[in-house]
Amino acid sequence: MSTDMKEETPLLKRRLTSSESQINNSKLFLAVFSAVIGNFSFGYSMVFSSPVLPKLKSPSADPGLRMNTEQAAWFGSIYALGAAAGGLGAMLLNDLIGRKLSIMMSAVPSAIGYMLMGGAMNLWMLQVGRFLTGVAGGMTAASIPVYISEVSHKGVRGALGSCPQITSVSGSLALYALSLVVPWRYLAVIGGVPPVLMVVLLVFMPSSPRRLLSLGREEKAKIALRWLRGSNYDTSIELRAIQHSIDTQTTVTLSQLGTPVFYRPILIAVVMRFLQQMTGITPILMYLESIFAESKVSLPAQYDAAIVGAIRLLSVIVAASLMDKAGRKALLYTSSMLMFLSTLTLTMISHTTPCPPGPNPLNLTMGSDHSLNDSIGNALEASQHGSASIIPLISTMVFIFGYAMGWGPITWLLMSEVLPLVARGVASGLCVTVSWLTAFVLTHSFTHLVDRYGLYVPYLCFTVVCVICLLFNAVCIPETRSRSLEEIENYFRTGRTFTIRRSHSTAQPPVQ
Repeated sequence: MSTDMKEETPLLKRRLTSSESQINNSKLFLAVFSAVIGNFSFGYSMVFSSPVLPKLKSPSADPGLRMNTEQAAWFGSIYALGAAAGGLGAMLLNDLIGRKLSIMMSAVPSAIGYMLMGGAMNLWMLQVGRFLTGVAGGMTAASIPVYISEVSHKGVRGALGSCPQITSVSGSLALYALSLVVPWRYLAVIGGVPPVLMVVLLVFMPSSPRRLLSLGREEKAKIALRWLRGSNYDTSIELRAIQHSIDTQTTVTLSQLGTPVFYRPILIAVVMRFLQQMTGITPILMYLESIFAESKVSLPAQYDAAIVGAIRLLSVIVAASLMDKAGRKALLYTSSMLMFLSTLTLTMISHTTPCPPGPNPLNLTMGSDHSLNDSIGNALEASQHGSASIIPLISTMVFIFGYAMGWGPITWLLMSEVLPLVARGVASGLCVTVSWLTAFVLTHSFTHLVDRYGLYVPYLCFTVVCVICLLFNAVCIPETRSRSLEEIENYFRTGRTFTIRRSHSTAQPPVQ
């Protein structure tokens, strides 16, 4: 038996290499593009509150739509609550109707939500519309990475796994740029266009071959895989590997969830999504203009937000180009360090910022000497502000750059890679739900923390979380670069600490 396998393994590798050389990725890229338009809409809708809230809180706002601090906190954070609900819905829809249809279904709450916000006459329309766009965001966040991982092959899965983050960042940048010239109601109208385009394109795209095989539709799976890989691709080897993976899986039971092959990857994915949110990325993006206004940055806040959006897009593109070269762990280390240094700088700046700003804290009549001291103090303070006003912008840019290089795209990618194949649909929905519940609590409390303590306390918490991210990457996260989904699953099954490829080959014979 072992002799036969030794002779067969080089042959299979040669056949697989020959088959992979015949791959044409053009239609695969089209399928991925059609899906990730949903992430464009997700990124657009997530930061919708950043340019809109300052207008709705201003004295010149429509009296029926003007918001106080508590209402603004709900408008910013209710999106995350909707995304958590969308993640729960995706847990059911991913396995009930499939990944492709789940993505298409997200267009319904998205379109309704933008219609409500664009035509809002009172606050409840704004809040409900914001919640519905969050539901759509949660559905796409849970479904699109799984769809991409299942239609891609390992040669490009790392780069394509970054596409959801790239398009999400592009959507955010588009909103920041449009907000410079477009009234906020028209921003909502424009937001309804990408979901419609996504549905139109996805109608012509294939379902996941893995999904089709799991339903017993072998011929449709073969057609879908050949469409994705090109007409010259030999689908038999890949289809057999997928079918073997499906055949060796059973329905997950509670007792099985206690085994390492299930609980280890699920815990890793859930904790990564929790830590990703605890870095503070969501409240920073949702309140970016307000944060820059609070930080006294010299440039207008809306232009600062657009600059940060451009830096965020650049960093995600850099991460995508390095994903399959530098590896996941190296980028996560770099990401954690950059975020730590930037949040530490922001913590120190916000701690040393004179508080309260504006009028003198004491209003005592002390004579001309006191007036002279005030003048000197104000001059020194103005000088300090002039030299330091750009530091919050630079530090925020470094934070966004670091996040978008690692903990942004890689968390999404690893979620789709390490989750057990048999429980991937439900587990991905669980990850998204945990992530957005965390984001809701953090985003809602952020506004009140800033009102009470300034930016110092939130930034200090984010700094501590970045250190935890660094340690978690060192201890718990495996390197999945150039590994197939089956090899990654086998890594957790065997508990090996060395290369997954070696684990796969040594663990293959005992599999029943």
